[in-house]
Amino acid sequence: MKFTELVDSGASKTKQHEYLVDGEQTAITIRIPSNLKEAAAEAANLKGLSFSAFARMCMIDELVKEES
Repeated sequence: MKFTELVDSGASKTKQHEYLVDGEQTAITIRIPSNLKEAAAEAANLKGLSFSAFARMCMIDELVKEES
């Protein structure tokens, strides 16, 4: 099942979150400005997270947020 199908089926935010954190890990490469990377790394550190965990958390929060 794709994430969009899960959303369209009316799945709860908890189910959506579970879907997004489940599955195999995959490596990706993204290009972002160094200032953005440094700021995000600092924000992650303040939360006690790694940069990768912070990036995952931000993506998950964006995907499961309530639509206005």
